[in-house]
Amino acid sequence: MDSKDIQIQEKKEVESPGELTQEGPFFVPSVDIIENSDKIVLVADMPGVSKDNVDIHVEEGILRLQGNVSGNAPGEYVLSEYSIGNYYRTFALSADIDQSGIKANMKNGVLRIVLPKSDKSKPRKITVKSN
Repeated sequence: MDSKDIQIQEKKEVESPGELTQEGPFFVPSVDIIENSDKIVLVADMPGVSKDNVDIHVEEGILRLQGNVSGNAPGEYVLSEYSIGNYYRTFALSADIDQSGIKANMKNGVLRIVLPKSDKSKPRKITVKSN
């Protein structure tokens, strides 16, 4: 298979070491992670989740994402191949991330989180002087 071919992945349900306090299935959102010299950008697919139903927390170096799907489509399903459920995923953050500068936005079921790198971890150019 060519690397440019579409590869279908099934939704994976969260395998939690503890018990969840909400009913219903929780799925692991698919995520792309992009890094450059000043930041890491995390892009998570959470179809059916609005910006008001996203919860993002950082505590003790752990970034926790949770998205709750609100409502079903109007009408009666004749066939449903898409499982509806909420989303949950966690990430361990390195000390190189400036946790106070994390920003997020949500548009059309795609969550984009910008994790800025701390100044100490950013590459810098050293100026060479002559005497």
